[in-house]
Amino acid sequence: MSQRIYLSSPHLGPYERGYVDEAFASNWIAPLGPHVDAFQAEFSRCTGAPHALALSSGTAALHLALQLVGVSPGDEVLVSTLTFSATVNPIRYLGATPVFIDSERTSWNMDPSLLSEELEARARSGRLPRAVVVVHLYGQSADMDPILAACERYGVPVVEDAAEALGSTYKGRVPGTLGRAGIYSFNGNKIITTSGGGMLVSPDEALVQHALKLATQARDPAPHYQHSEIGYNYRLSNVLAAIGRGQLRVLEDRVAARRRNYELYASALAEMPGLSFMPEAPWGRHTRWLTALTIDPAHFGADREVVRLALERENIEARPVWKPMHLQPVFASFARRGGGVAEELFRNGLCLPSGSNLTTNDLGRVVEVVRAVHHGRRTGR
Repeated sequence: MSQRIYLSSPHLGPYERGYVDEAFASNWIAPLGPHVDAFQAEFSRCTGAPHALALSSGTAALHLALQLVGVSPGDEVLVSTLTFSATVNPIRYLGATPVFIDSERTSWNMDPSLLSEELEARARSGRLPRAVVVVHLYGQSADMDPILAACERYGVPVVEDAAEALGSTYKGRVPGTLGRAGIYSFNGNKIITTSGGGMLVSPDEALVQHALKLATQARDPAPHYQHSEIGYNYRLSNVLAAIGRGQLRVLEDRVAARRRNYELYASALAEMPGLSFMPEAPWGRHTRWLTALTIDPAHFGADREVVRLALERENIEARPVWKPMHLQPVFASFARRGGGVAEELFRNGLCLPSGSNLTTNDLGRVVEVVRAVHHGRRTGR
């Protein structure tokens, strides 16, 4: 069988090894250390975020961000429904209740109009949410100006889940740095990786300093071990931060490679009826972290699951677009506004292999299978 093509595999280069060697040579292996400090500073410069805190995962970053904007048991949090469960799980960690907001079609992200309607309705009934969590999906920013304006009107803090969107832009600004707090992920499949890790950013220095305390088991400043609040073991190791420093140096190269993947797919499949790629919204740069498309079975001749299974038979990994959170068994009982757009994107959406280390031959294999499914169905084979 041909070598497997993964959806989005890690892509390492020479810089990472040099930084990791430094960590080993200094014997600074444990959490905290000079590479953690440097990674945070370099990430701040890269994104323009005033303050950054390197953590063990994007989920840990989101958990701390929500806690520090005041989410507590019994609160409600408005959140994008089209996302991965890691966006919603921290809401539940804190004993709060998610309320799901549907997507719009321009970017596939949270619909600002539906958000505004939900906030207005809740303001009338005296039940404003404690926070809004906006997700920047598949490498593209949500339309943040109307979202921020609606939340500011009601005094509701915005937390940005930019786990998938490092390298994207919104009107010249960086998604993840526009709200009260933002988070990024460096999981192994992300545009840059530390194998596992995340970053919390905020313009609020006090919030980040408090997050640092909570992430290190909430130890009070004392010569002995003293704790006045509950903490977590959420810090990033010096070795993983070393990998992150090397990855950050080539972020623009990784974005360019993924955008080239998309351009090749879009060109090679342009004549295929029923295929529509995720749009690039007019307000910024889409990194194409994952190249996502929708498949209209009536015009293409097969649905997205037929295409996915055909790719799998050729040892090529693809996956459906995120199943909306309001359709997940664990979250099905919670309220939502809208949902039809996200449901349609899930029903017809497919993510193609998108790694920055894919070759032209790899991409050609993917295209060949997609074309073969269409032509085979059209001829009845």
